[in-house]
Amino acid sequence: MSEFWKIKSLAELSPAEWESLCDGCARCCIIKFEDEDSGRIYTTNVVCELLEIYHCHCTRYDERSTLVPTCLTLTPELIPQLKWMPATCAYRLISEGKDLPAWHPLVSGNAKSVHKAGISVRNKVISARSVDPDDLPDYVVDGDEDLDAGNQ
Repeated sequence: MSEFWKIKSLAELSPAEWESLCDGCARCCIIKFEDEDSGRIYTTNVVCELLEIYHCHCTRYDERSTLVPTCLTLTPELIPQLKWMPATCAYRLISEGKDLPAWHPLVSGNAKSVHKAGISVRNKVISARSVDPDDLPDYVVDGDEDLDAGNQ
């Protein structure tokens, strides 16, 4: 496969190329809160109820935005505005003019490399199905660093 991400902008990608940029980490599926006064983002270790955690894929991908109204559909225009996107996110990296890391499936040729590198949420999160929504603030962690602890 050609390294299309090196020669095309996000806006120039075909739908298949766009989808293939997702490394399958599922970090964007983590529930976050924003402090309305400070703008600070608080990250939890809880993921969307639609996420199948072991494989890090959405069980209802085509319907996700309808079933979970807070689920964002990423667009090239939206990416630069989402400062909470993980620094490792391919969409963010390409938007910032950076290359993909060696563990990215498009580079490694292995869909499991994101898990082997410890980048995905696998074994680090719980499903929102098992958490009372009123208790979500109890699951706030300091940030992605907490999700990385012990997985380097």
